[in-house]
Amino acid sequence: MGELMKESPIRGLGLRAVLWLPLSFFLWFYFASPLVWPVVKLAKLGLVTLWPDLFSDVVQNGHSMEVTTHLLVNQVAPDGRSGIGELVLVQNPLLYGYSLPLFSGLAMATPISVRTRLAHFAIALSVIWIAQALGVVAEAFKMIAFNSGAAGDNAITKAGISPDVIALGYQFGYLILPAVVPVALWLGLNRRFIDSLVHPAEEPDSANQGPSTGTQE
Repeated sequence: MGELMKESPIRGLGLRAVLWLPLSFFLWFYFASPLVWPVVKLAKLGLVTLWPDLFSDVVQNGHSMEVTTHLLVNQVAPDGRSGIGELVLVQNPLLYGYSLPLFSGLAMATPISVRTRLAHFAIALSVIWIAQALGVVAEAFKMIAFNSGAAGDNAITKAGISPDVIALGYQFGYLILPAVVPVALWLGLNRRFIDSLVHPAEEPDSANQGPSTGTQE
């Protein structure tokens, strides 16, 4: 009866993680601008350095990112006048960054020391920022290839990039990485704790052992 009443460690961990999620998402969104800054810098480094013929600049605007391209397109001004200008892509890096609050919920629910938890967050932030940057880079190519008309098609063809590769990279960065990265990080950083959950130390069964024959010092 006692074993039935005893709370499962895995169930307790899951409950604590769920309880931490609302605060994690609130803090993540509240500090969105500084958390996005490294992502914008990484994306700029990749886009402008590797594809200078396509991209000229990447800047941050709040928690959004603006990518200036070399594509010339017809644009309509607020006063109704039209003209030719460089295509500017407006992106939301937060769409690729919800890995952080998910990892935060798991990390805060794990019974580890404060020092270890801080080290885990430092490692997780580095990995999540890189994954997030890959996501926004893939989205930038997707917007040029599939949402910019003939000018975008010509630019992608000239750059020698396959539209199928762009589509695959976008799906991977948008659907897979944000969900898989936090779980993979938590599993990799807490292997000893997870092993203790999967293979808990068995308590001695006093009923089957019989009376003790001696006293342990």
